[in-house]
Amino acid sequence: MFKIRIVLLALLCVTSVLMALAQTQKEIHYLSGTDNIHTVNWDFWVTGGRKAGKWDKIAVPSHWEQQGFGAYNYGRDYVTYGKNFVFHDEKGLYRHQFTVPKHWKGKKISLVFEGSMTDTEVKVNGQIAGDIHQGAFYRFKYDVTDKITFGKTNILEATVSKMSSDKSVNNAERLADYWILGGIYRPVYLEATPHEHISWTAIDAKADGTFRSNVHLEDLSKANDLLVEIKDLKGNVISTQKFPITSEDSVKLVEMKVEKPLLWTAETPNLYQVTYTLVNGKKKGYQYQDRFGFRTIEVRQGDGIYVNGVKVKMKGVNRHVWWPETGRSVNAQLDLNDVKLIKEMNMNAVRCSHYPPDRSFLAYCDSLGLYVLDELAGWQKAYSTVVGKKLVQEMVIRDANHPSIILWSNGNEGGHNKELVDEYKKYDLSARTVIHAHHRPGNAINGIDCNHYEDFYSTKKILEGPNIYMPTEFLHAQDDGGAAAGLADIWELHWNAKLGAGGFIWDFADEGIVRTDFNNVIDVNRVNAPDGILGPHREKEGSFYAIREIYAPVHITMKKLPADFNGTIPVENRFHFTDLKACRFEGKLVTYQQPYADESGMDSVLNLKVNSPVVAPTQQGALQLNLPVDWKQYDALLLTATDPQGAEIYTWTWRVRSNQALTAEILPLKSFTDVEAKEDSVNYILKANGITAFVSKKTGLLVDLANDYSMKLAFNNGPVLIDGQSELKSTKRWREGKNEVVEFMFDGNLSFIRWTMRPDGWLKLDYAYNMKKAVPYAGVSFNFPENYIIGAKWLGNGPYRIWKNRLQGATLNTWEKMYNDGKAGIGQWTFPEFKGYFSDVSWVQFNTVQGKFLVATDQDDLFLRLFEFYGISGPKGYPQLPTGDISFLDAIPPIGTKLALGINGNAAVNGPAGESNQMNKNVNRTLYFYFGTPKGEKENTQFVMPKINVLTD
Repeated sequence: MFKIRIVLLALLCVTSVLMALAQTQKEIHYLSGTDNIHTVNWDFWVTGGRKAGKWDKIAVPSHWEQQGFGAYNYGRDYVTYGKNFVFHDEKGLYRHQFTVPKHWKGKKISLVFEGSMTDTEVKVNGQIAGDIHQGAFYRFKYDVTDKITFGKTNILEATVSKMSSDKSVNNAERLADYWILGGIYRPVYLEATPHEHISWTAIDAKADGTFRSNVHLEDLSKANDLLVEIKDLKGNVISTQKFPITSEDSVKLVEMKVEKPLLWTAETPNLYQVTYTLVNGKKKGYQYQDRFGFRTIEVRQGDGIYVNGVKVKMKGVNRHVWWPETGRSVNAQLDLNDVKLIKEMNMNAVRCSHYPPDRSFLAYCDSLGLYVLDELAGWQKAYSTVVGKKLVQEMVIRDANHPSIILWSNGNEGGHNKELVDEYKKYDLSARTVIHAHHRPGNAINGIDCNHYEDFYSTKKILEGPNIYMPTEFLHAQDDGGAAAGLADIWELHWNAKLGAGGFIWDFADEGIVRTDFNNVIDVNRVNAPDGILGPHREKEGSFYAIREIYAPVHITMKKLPADFNGTIPVENRFHFTDLKACRFEGKLVTYQQPYADESGMDSVLNLKVNSPVVAPTQQGALQLNLPVDWKQYDALLLTATDPQGAEIYTWTWRVRSNQALTAEILPLKSFTDVEAKEDSVNYILKANGITAFVSKKTGLLVDLANDYSMKLAFNNGPVLIDGQSELKSTKRWREGKNEVVEFMFDGNLSFIRWTMRPDGWLKLDYAYNMKKAVPYAGVSFNFPENYIIGAKWLGNGPYRIWKNRLQGATLNTWEKMYNDGKAGIGQWTFPEFKGYFSDVSWVQFNTVQGKFLVATDQDDLFLRLFEFYGISGPKGYPQLPTGDISFLDAIPPIGTKLALGINGNAAVNGPAGESNQMNKNVNRTLYFYFGTPKGEKENTQFVMPKINVLTD
């Protein structure tokens, strides 16, 4: 009995504490679910499209299209019919019953919508809650204190119109280049506070420790002091002060000082917490908390953007709020993952295009460190001043205290109402600079030019001044184009230019929607929405890793180890605030698996000690590796850099041993026979060790293959020179030691083709050519049916394909992939793609339905092309491919972008890396072929998928 009394007493104590907190803090009661995973069913009726005209249930929050209601619309649907087109607007009628906690009696009760698309009329118990809210991306609330009943069921009704009755809202939000969805897509909740309370605050916390805050007060009657306490995130109070207040005060400006605060930057996201308490004598009343960071943002016109007195350059990306199954209705975990992915690319900034995001995304930008451009909607047309003023107020009041937000963006590409510029500082005590994200020259504002999709050469011109240049969109990433292609050239311009402030790539992820009306296929509206560096479910495309290398703040430009390499690696520190001594470095010497090993990847690894060098931000220095005496016996050197938070920055790889040394190990075989050579009326026939090759007398091309141990191989019709003209002038065959040789001499671009059959069955191919002009690609091709391929394993750079102007992000390893038909942005997000261009290949083993065959080279810098693919879709795939199915190349093409260049665009405008290949000297190339698994070698009968990201993740 005594124990029961103790338990009851403890419960009473806990209850009293909770009741006391309820009296002094805001309480929230969700009427909907909290996110797209945790939803609550409401009653629903839609006026048009699927399930129209009858009551049903709908999950809230959500878009009604994703719940099987209404019809799908892409923004441009509304403008393709001309000025006289009238869109039949879908309306959704929501109804929900709820009760209110009894202890809320006597409090102020607000009804809050975090986001609803778009015009929203709300009733509580049959009474209009307030004005119809217009604007899809903003939090709005109603005081419903006098409309709530206690002890009874309350009824909430909301009528949501997909299109607005205000033309300017439709122009700003709905007639846009993205999916237009409907519904209450963010949470809905009740909020209870004492009538005497703090409604919101605006903070300005500077790098010198100055803390200022506008505290907005409501219905003061008892409180006579405002207690302000600043704490670190461990709860330690570092500054506290009381400020007198009176019932006349609606806003109280408080000013305090913190000595030597830890500063907030994207590299050092140090945060603090401030607690505001209304005090009456010794009695504490209502409390309000905020999280913030000490930092000073300056736009120094004619110079740059400064954070805490240091000029920063934006390595940024545009981001839509998006998930394929649920559209713009997301959750905190998705927001967290996106912030992590952006930082994994070594980016430091994000533009919230083209509307403010969920609050959780901004909170993660605060805590993990990203510079944020928070944007008012206005895709290419602006809100009216009347509507725009309300929405600026809603956006800034909600978001102003996030230290990650460094600039406000007042609309996109012409969607700028200049009458709204002065509205931001009414609610933002720190008076952040307002920019216009535009696509027309001459629209700079506040000293910053954000012009979109300028190329390398126009960027050079703009960077001459007079304005800071920070393109809020550049390098459009439709499909596999843009994004990292040309990025290295343009980034160097910004990094080295006084007025270069970096920029924001378009964009983060493909905006593909799961179509509930078409068997749940993912629809990107063809070429309109597959603009991401990642797929819709955040599948990593090749540009992801290329950006990661280009933007790595540990900047290493050494591409090959010099002949006299002694372990010294030149390095530039491209952090803004972090010395490289705070980073960790790890070296490895590795030996790679050979073609007939059971697995791919590394065979042996030796770890190397690397001391972190002292290199100040933006300065240059060197890393020193302690190399063992036998280091040249290994195949490659790896270097991994890790940032102060423990995240990998990048892993670089360099060859130690040459291809000549590598092929010397794989070419000698344990079995051999005499080489047979004969000819008929059309072919030379060479045979050794069970392998027979047929070479055409008229062309010098391989036309057929036979293998005593398997089916015939369909690898043929090569080497075809992929460009130029040639004419056969002579042919001869001879015996060279134990080998048989046939040689074909040509006039024209092709000089010769020479085939040599060895006793072990290796077929050696030597050829030479000279294009004598600028070409997109250069080399030779063979034919092989794509549908016969099972997979491939190769030693070279991978696992992602590359372009001439996007060589970064691929690392040296033994890679192995099963065949796939992945196409970036085209509905098949299987990465890394099997097909494409691959660089620095030593050997490649093809696994086919007809058996395996191996191709190797003892020379450097061989590119491999695999089958039919393209980078950008349009009237035709772009860029054009070489002839044939499998190519061995000495030059590959660059890729352009969708917007700046047109679908058949000239990639050269995005920098030197995008220029054509100047092939003005003779090229001599040797390839070795083995058409089967050699007898006496270990037969690898099972295809093993590797851990393909061992070096890049």
